[in-house]
Amino acid sequence: MTQPSLPRRIIVAGGGTAGWMTAAALARTLGPVAQVTLIESEQIGTIGVGESTIPPLVVYNRILGIDEADFMRATQATFKLGIQFENWRVPGESYFHSFGGTGKDHWSAGFQHFWMHGTAQGHDAPYDEYCLELKAAMAGRFAHLPDDRMNYAYHLDSGLYAKFLRVMAEGDGATRIEGRIVAVDLDGASGDIAALRLDGDRRIEGDLFIDCTGFRALLIEGALHAGYDDWTHWLPCDGAVAVQTASVRAPVPYTRAIAHDAGWQWRIPLQHRQGNGIVYCSAFMEPQAAQDQLLATVEGDRLVQPNPIRFRTGARRRQWHRNCVAVGLSGGFMEPLESTSIHLIQRAVLRILRMLPAGAISPRDITEFNDQQMADMEQIRDFLILHYKATDRRDTPFWRHCAAMAVPDSLTHKMELFRETGRVFRKNEELFAENSWVQVMMGQGITPQSYHPVAAKLRPQELEHLLTTLRDQVSRTVSALPDHGAYVARYCGAQDVAAA
Repeated sequence: MTQPSLPRRIIVAGGGTAGWMTAAALARTLGPVAQVTLIESEQIGTIGVGESTIPPLVVYNRILGIDEADFMRATQATFKLGIQFENWRVPGESYFHSFGGTGKDHWSAGFQHFWMHGTAQGHDAPYDEYCLELKAAMAGRFAHLPDDRMNYAYHLDSGLYAKFLRVMAEGDGATRIEGRIVAVDLDGASGDIAALRLDGDRRIEGDLFIDCTGFRALLIEGALHAGYDDWTHWLPCDGAVAVQTASVRAPVPYTRAIAHDAGWQWRIPLQHRQGNGIVYCSAFMEPQAAQDQLLATVEGDRLVQPNPIRFRTGARRRQWHRNCVAVGLSGGFMEPLESTSIHLIQRAVLRILRMLPAGAISPRDITEFNDQQMADMEQIRDFLILHYKATDRRDTPFWRHCAAMAVPDSLTHKMELFRETGRVFRKNEELFAENSWVQVMMGQGITPQSYHPVAAKLRPQELEHLLTTLRDQVSRTVSALPDHGAYVARYCGAQDVAAA
């Protein structure tokens, strides 16, 4: 058995959220056994619109030993309990995709089966009434509860998050080099990356390279030609415009995703401002029309100029190739509909740490990493497609296109299984759990034709007791929660954000 020998020189190419999440985790975890160097140029901007997150970021920050109040104060963060989808099934209707669970599952069947049996017996309480996070979000309330009973994420300023992580990473020994990458030197014998050439005739050698150069993918694609799978035939939106505005009301603990004629808009409340954006399909809406629509509907004074973004949804075929790993946008892009961009960075970084080479890079590690990353992205891809495909909207060419488009077999199976039986199965470490699929599929109009027979085992009085008890528990808990904005202000020691 050979003693492990980590790559001594790990080079992170690019800053922003992806770069500093990577550098911070590597430096804190590896300490002095590896030299972590991050290269970024202040002349090159970042996308900087990843402001809405999902619960795994809470775990990521805990792994790195980050104090939550310090983090929230530094990033002007608020709490997030889910996403409200407006106008997706039909104009004028909305539904909520919350974090956490709904009701109480049985080992043999999810709560939706018992709720469906209840509706068949005359119970008229909506499915939403049994979800703590959903009801708290709609009431504008939040608090940390014992045993982590409240599942949450954050709305945050991603630029401030990168700065926060930079301080932490440099404190743990990471080195930052200011410079623009002008060339990538390959080893003539192995084909691996040997060094990065920077402006000013500088050459930075390394053993393992992390590509955080965003859509440009200078290393993984520009130098190593890893290939890209384009998914725009399933996720047709290819443009966005982002703009920040001053807050005009107390921050709600949820993101809004508002469908429009050729895509959707987001609203993300932070402590000090609101993030706004529009996502659109250029085949059905001109970029200028998208920007005009966004600016006509935002609330509050504009704080910055609109930031136009063009993208191509898809995934890098090999996100680890030779001695280079793509993290963030260089590895692929999922539109921000379910706030998964920062999560995919996190997943890649933790996988890198789990699969760090012990000496020479193992082709088996590379294959395993790529398989796991692609499985993550395909599962998220299917969940995003669901929002566009399962719709009753036929009022514009864009929505008629979405309703008619073919979708992956994996998604067709999931939709039809739920439609026929009310069942959802979570495979391996799939990000979105059963309740997420149930909430979105029912919200988008997919109604199960049957439910699990175990639900019918309950006698009427037992069913009545179960549904009434669960609903009352949620109601009592929510009524005892404080106002979200006031709680954030107390928790962070920030200026009162409860009233703008």
